[in-house]
Amino acid sequence: MTNPAPPTSGVQLLEVAPEYAGQRIDNFLRTQLKGVPKTLIYRILRKGEVRVNKGRIKPEYKLQAGDVIRVPPLRLAERDEPVPLAQGLLERLESAIVYEDKALIVVNKPTGIAVHGGSGLNYGVIEAFRQLRPECKDLELVHRLDRDTSGLLMIAKKRSMLRHLHDALRGERIVDKRYHALVRGNWPAAKKQIAVPLLKNNLRSGERVVEVNPEGKEALTEFKVLRRFGDFATLVEARPITGRTHQIRVHAKHAGHSIAGDPKYGDEDFSREIRELGGKRLFLHSAYLRVPLPDGGVLELEAPVDEVWLRTVERLDA
Repeated sequence: MTNPAPPTSGVQLLEVAPEYAGQRIDNFLRTQLKGVPKTLIYRILRKGEVRVNKGRIKPEYKLQAGDVIRVPPLRLAERDEPVPLAQGLLERLESAIVYEDKALIVVNKPTGIAVHGGSGLNYGVIEAFRQLRPECKDLELVHRLDRDTSGLLMIAKKRSMLRHLHDALRGERIVDKRYHALVRGNWPAAKKQIAVPLLKNNLRSGERVVEVNPEGKEALTEFKVLRRFGDFATLVEARPITGRTHQIRVHAKHAGHSIAGDPKYGDEDFSREIRELGGKRLFLHSAYLRVPLPDGGVLELEAPVDEVWLRTVERLDA
């Protein structure tokens, strides 16, 4: 595909390569026209200024291989350019990479950093990596982690890898993701599975809250005890077989063993005691990942927890 010309040039003609077939044109233009505000992209689509094969199309038009897209001249004000992110954050994320090849990045995401901008945030992991890897035009999140959950996060550098991993994630047990969680109380060794349906609700504030509800989607998490701290707390491994929003957090709460530091589904008294030990974070960490690669190989990765987690567990042990 031809590279987009600079925004100050005249008409741009973009030819759609086979790997973009099936993608909506609005999403395609958002990734190809870097630095162009979304509002401007939707405006030129709405006004019919974008043509495909010389004809008008709607924003939801799905591309076909070989389509020729005509983009009108775009004049950008400086204020529309993406704000450079703090060097410290970029360096922190660069150093958190645990694996990278031509098609994939896997990062050990720190707690407290959102995976993408929105909801009052100007940036997230994906925006940072688009600045760290400007030559990679197709960087996309493969999956998500909650802002306060740390651990292994996959970012595709090529659309072919994104499609491959999305297909793998849709099949139960094809991708093996395992989390570590510090939970309240003494988790029984016999409690190996939580299988209750989860329903997602959006509050008026825009906040998402998930609850156990028979009308919700089927959800299954497997649990294994890793370490006990008397009757006060247990370190468990959680393996989500399905991939529902907040699944591990809600299933742990449903089992009567909420996760330390969880402001939405947790037990405040338990979380406060963990904070007094220095544990000021959500104690949920994506620790292990095993994924099939397109070439038939398998990628297997582990990610260590941070100093706050290590120090807190040491104090629990004391």
